[in-house]
Amino acid sequence: MSLSRSDGAAGAARAIAALLALGALAYSAWVLEAVLGTGLDPVRTYVSELAAVDQPFGDFFRASDLTAGLLVLAAAVTALWGTRRATEGPRRLVLAGWGALALFGAATAVDSRLPLSCAPTDDPACAAREAAGLVPATHTAHAASSTLAVAAALAAMLLLTLAARRHRAWAPLARTGPVLVALELAATVWTLAAVAAFEAGRGTWALGAGQRLQVLLVAVWLAVLAVSVVRERP
Repeated sequence: MSLSRSDGAAGAARAIAALLALGALAYSAWVLEAVLGTGLDPVRTYVSELAAVDQPFGDFFRASDLTAGLLVLAAAVTALWGTRRATEGPRRLVLAGWGALALFGAATAVDSRLPLSCAPTDDPACAAREAAGLVPATHTAHAASSTLAVAAALAAMLLLTLAARRHRAWAPLARTGPVLVALELAATVWTLAAVAAFEAGRGTWALGAGQRLQVLLVAVWLAVLAVSVVRERP
């Protein structure tokens, strides 16, 4: 049984896989901070601070996030369209998973259009303005869209990995998906704890490292899903 193509359309599967792979690549653009000299400490700072309005490479990182979101959204919508007639059995799980992935893509694209105005974990003046409510409303909106993106990514990872294992399909995802989901959950807990510590004035608790691990695991999972979809046989 093929979970990725109800009509056996190999061409559609290749298109979905290509979109997912390119989306994973764009979603990993933050690794270029190692060579761009952003001036932000990757152990302490949010990944999204790379795209802040006052950062030297903000335009690039905002564009890469927008690209990643649109590519993943396109992949998920294409997959949903291919399984639109599914009404029962494993297809319900797959539809829910692709739907969550579409939401992740859309939220990521929106997130890129709601950048921070400054980097609060790196700039004490920015942190003080944020605490006093003197920053643009995009800070609050960005937090909301980022939270939605993370929740949708976790849901998609869990649902599609569960579908792969339950129905013995998408072999690469069935093998590695559970480990990636467990690591993603751990990285998310780390990030949330670090955010709470920072907001309480207790330091960053390596917030940047935790969030970068979180984002990296999503990209790896997207790549594994891409390989799984293109290798599946009807």
